[in-house]
Amino acid sequence: MADSKKPLTRIMSFSGKYEMRNFTVFDIQKQKGKGKLSQTLPASPEEASAAEESGIDWLNVRYDPNRPEIAKSIRDAAPNTFMTFAMPAKNLPSIDETLRVAFDAMEIGADSIMCGTWSLESISALAKANVPAQGHVGLIPRRSTWTGGLKAVGKKFEQSKKVFDDIRALENAGAWAVEVEVIPSKVLEIISPKTKLVTCSIGAGSGGDVQFLFAQDLLGDGQRPFPRHSKQYCNLNEIRMEMQVMRKNAFKQFDQEIKNGLFPSPEFEVKSNYEEIEKLEKYIEKFDSWPVQ
Repeated sequence: MADSKKPLTRIMSFSGKYEMRNFTVFDIQKQKGKGKLSQTLPASPEEASAAEESGIDWLNVRYDPNRPEIAKSIRDAAPNTFMTFAMPAKNLPSIDETLRVAFDAMEIGADSIMCGTWSLESISALAKANVPAQGHVGLIPRRSTWTGGLKAVGKKFEQSKKVFDDIRALENAGAWAVEVEVIPSKVLEIISPKTKLVTCSIGAGSGGDVQFLFAQDLLGDGQRPFPRHSKQYCNLNEIRMEMQVMRKNAFKQFDQEIKNGLFPSPEFEVKSNYEEIEKLEKYIEKFDSWPVQ
């Protein structure tokens, strides 16, 4: 991981605002081959804030054009961290729509656009519009039917050759970075120095320029089994399960105390002056009581 105390760089965002970032595209490209960067995908502003404060170099964020406020909240929680917005999986109906969605994402704070399942034509259009575009090769989960399912890609020559050819195609289309998912570590070790693209390894070994894991996986925040390539640095799911037991116990005790007349006890009740209560009682006495059935 890069030094978390790295000086911030002043930039102007697509929205025309002056902002501060830990990295720019230029910085990351210069870093290629000289060190490793860390990358994660937070699912919430809390995770994003924790990642930034911990010195994570690069964040990926899922971007939904129909609910841009979600990505915006994550950007606001980590205002200084280089951030790629991952676009919807489906290709958009036109290049104009592709550019519109990408520009909207850049307007709310993206530093780069991840369009792993989009066409090369779309990536080329982004590059020509000076929008930093990132591709995806290897195991692409939504295209896994072409590679035999959710398993490693590139163990055989023909597949590893295709990984390299796909990277070259992305490079020719104008991409600046590529996510390389679940391929043999030796394959990426051989390929990465042969491309100018910044290679982000997720389950592809140490040969990439960037090491990427989803926050959910590295935090142990979900049901097992986790992906084989992921390491759990804590077990939030276990804590959540313990919290659920605590919730149920608290609700049960609350319910029982109400039924047994134990809650609210005097310390949880508002007290009133005796004279004021006496006045109220005398006032109410002249009214008929509500009939009890």
